[in-house]
Amino acid sequence: MKITIIHGQSHKGSTYHIAKMLTEKLEGEVTEFFLPRDFDSFCIGCTNCFERSETLCPHYEKLRIITEAMDDADVIILASPVYVYHATGAMKSFLDHYGYRWMVHRPEEKMFHKQAVCISTAAGGGMKSTNKDMEDSLFFWGTAKIYKYGAAVRAVSWNGINNKIKDKIEKKTTKIASKIRQHHGKVKPSIKTKVFFNMMRLVQKHAWNKADADYWHKKEWTKKKRPWKMKE
Repeated sequence: MKITIIHGQSHKGSTYHIAKMLTEKLEGEVTEFFLPRDFDSFCIGCTNCFERSETLCPHYEKLRIITEAMDDADVIILASPVYVYHATGAMKSFLDHYGYRWMVHRPEEKMFHKQAVCISTAAGGGMKSTNKDMEDSLFFWGTAKIYKYGAAVRAVSWNGINNKIKDKIEKKTTKIASKIRQHHGKVKPSIKTKVFFNMMRLVQKHAWNKADADYWHKKEWTKKKRPWKMKE
């Protein structure tokens, strides 16, 4: 099992330790990136990725190693501490660069066979909205199965978390790891994902964006082919 983690911060705090705990239970091959250390560019809104090609993004080469790691992974983990009730700016900036991969544009078919986990922590609240920031992109990429875990750690460092809360984290990560292993190699998109994909399929039959239309027609998704049947 190959796992790629995108950390929404460059320090190793509570969110990092929970993601690490989960990966240890999955016992897979882990590749991890820290933001903004490993990617710190803001989307400039040039629209090249939408209208022409993602390869024309001014940050394409800088981002490519992370993109390839996600495409190669069986499991993607997006981990972010809560910053003012949302994901970190570094995480948001990173996800902004993949708008072209949303199902309304040119989704990567490998995503329809992947599992993903959103992990967030806070001393108080905001985990739900932070996880949604990350889940939105995962869903619209077509990710087959998405798990969410938000932990109210009541502390500002991993060492400051009391043992009772750490025990809860231990049990929750064990449960998520078990589900991921159970679905490994046979995961398929939810009905919600398939319905949304088919809505976009109808849109792409008469698409205004040539780059998107050409992509969908080349994949034959406007006909009978579907990305989740790629391995069948």
